[in-house]
Amino acid sequence: MKLGNAKYSVSLKTPVFCLILLFSSLFMEAQTSEAYDIMNPPNHGVRLRAELLNGDTVPVVDLCSIDICTQFQFRTREQYELWTRTKYNVKIVYPYAIIAAAKLREYDYALQKIGDERLKKAFIKVCEKDLRHEFEDELKALTVSQGKILMKLIDREAGKTTYEVVKQLRGGFQATMWQTIAVIFGHDMKVRYDAKVEDIMVERAVKLVEAGRF
Repeated sequence: MKLGNAKYSVSLKTPVFCLILLFSSLFMEAQTSEAYDIMNPPNHGVRLRAELLNGDTVPVVDLCSIDICTQFQFRTREQYELWTRTKYNVKIVYPYAIIAAAKLREYDYALQKIGDERLKKAFIKVCEKDLRHEFEDELKALTVSQGKILMKLIDREAGKTTYEVVKQLRGGFQATMWQTIAVIFGHDMKVRYDAKVEDIMVERAVKLVEAGRF
């Protein structure tokens, strides 16, 4: 009985032992193959960054941002005409806002390097002459509506209202004087750009210009 049990015990464990060896060899082969692929990636495919997320390696793909805009639904012809005029005016003045913002950033950077107040004032006068020489004649030809949009777009691009720009270049008295004149004609040099509510049409038109769709 003992001999029979011993034979039975050996015959029972032998297949199990073989299966363990088989799976172990397959596992080791898979691990070796995986390591080989990591050390020697294939020629095809795309290299990606990866991040660990809860212990798993997750590929990370950087996608370009895109703006998805639906068409305005106009209830009246007056709304459609307002949108048409806004697009036209933005296309006219947006390049000026881009250039002006770039110049203002250059001026701010240069002013930070100048410690002497007299040199700062002299530099600001040069900046003012530079702006007048490049923009004065063309800006005089703008309509009132275009000028109003330009003030908004300067704030959008430079992060400064036109009041702050004039105050920096001409001083507080000049800025206050021009603000008073602007208010008389129904404008506000201190107004901020509001892309989500008040200036939503202007923002939509800017996006179209930037995308080359208008």
